[in-house]
Amino acid sequence: MKFSLFAHMERIDTQVSDAALYAQLVSLAQQADRGGLHALWTGEHHGMSFTIAPNPFLTLIDLANKTQHLRLGTGTVIAPFWHPIKLAGEAAYADVITEGRIDLGIARGAYSFEYERVMPGLDAWQAGQRMRELVPAVQKLWQGDYSHEGEFYQFPKTSTTPKPLQDGGPPIWVAARDPNSHEFAIANGCNVQVTPLWLGVEEVESLMQKYRDAKAKFAREDSRIMLLHHTYVAKDAAEADWAAEQFSKYYCYFGSWFKNERDTRQGMLDPLSETEMAAMTMYSPENMRKNAVIGTADEVVERLQHYKALGYDEFSMWIDSLMPFEAKQASLQRLIDDVIPRI
Repeated sequence: MKFSLFAHMERIDTQVSDAALYAQLVSLAQQADRGGLHALWTGEHHGMSFTIAPNPFLTLIDLANKTQHLRLGTGTVIAPFWHPIKLAGEAAYADVITEGRIDLGIARGAYSFEYERVMPGLDAWQAGQRMRELVPAVQKLWQGDYSHEGEFYQFPKTSTTPKPLQDGGPPIWVAARDPNSHEFAIANGCNVQVTPLWLGVEEVESLMQKYRDAKAKFAREDSRIMLLHHTYVAKDAAEADWAAEQFSKYYCYFGSWFKNERDTRQGMLDPLSETEMAAMTMYSPENMRKNAVIGTADEVVERLQHYKALGYDEFSMWIDSLMPFEAKQASLQRLIDDVIPRI
C-alpha cells in the first residue's frame, strides 16, 4: 500500500494570509517528498476560503519545480466545470511540464454553493452525467483526431496539443461512492478514489466491496483504488483527543458549506457558535475519535494494516483540519517516521 498526502490551502478567518497559506502547502509537499510519500493530491474549488483551490494544475506545476519525486494529482477537478478539449489539453500540458508526474482525479463536485455560481441550475445528477460524458472524451482526445456528438458537448475532429508525456495519458481516477460510479470507473479503464468522509471502518469496508464487485463485473484487474481519510498521528492519547476536537470543528464547517444555507462574507461562512457545532452530533469529537484515523502511532498502524488487508492500493492522508500548521507538520512526520515503516 502506497502513501500520499491530500492537502489544500484552508481557512475560516483572516489570521493567516493567502501567501502564507501557500507557503505552508509547499512546505508540507516538500516534507512529504523528503519522507518518501508516493504522491500529493490537491483539488478544485471556487469562491470558498474553506478550501482555496481555483486551479489545481497551477499548484501541481509549481510543486513539480519544488519537489523531486512526488506524483502530482488533481484530487479532484470538478467535471462539469470543464470542456473536454480544455481539460484534455491542460492535463496533457501539465504532464509535459512536470515530466510525466501528473495523475488526473475527476469528480462531479459536491458543493451546491459552487454549482450556483459557476453553472447556475446544475444539480448533482446532471453533474454526474457530464462527468460520464467527459471522461471517455478526454481519453479519446489524448489519442487524437476525435470528434464528439454528445448530450452536453459537441465538437469536430480535434487532437490534444501537446500530447501527454505518459503513454496513454495521465492515469485517470474517478471519485466514487455508489456502485454505479465504481462501475463507470472500471468500465472506462480508470482508477477509483474513495473517502468515507466523517464515517468509519464500516464505510471503508463497504466502499471496498463496491469496488470489488465492479472489478468482478467487468473482469478488470488493471485498476487501482485509493482511500482518502482524515488522519492525525498523535504523540499521546491526550493529543489524539485534541485532534478529534479539531476534526469535529472542520466537519461542522464542511457540513455547513455543503448545506449551503448560511451567509458568506469575503468567501467565508459566518462563524459557527459552540452551541451550533455541539448540535451537529454526527461530527462530534467522540465520533471523530472513533471514525477518523486518529491516534498514537500504534493505533494508526493497527487501523492502516486493516485497510491494507482489505486491498487498498494507496492511502492518502487528508491533512486539512483547521489545525495550526505546526500540528500538521508534526503529525505528517510521525506518519513518515513511526507508521509507514511498519506498514
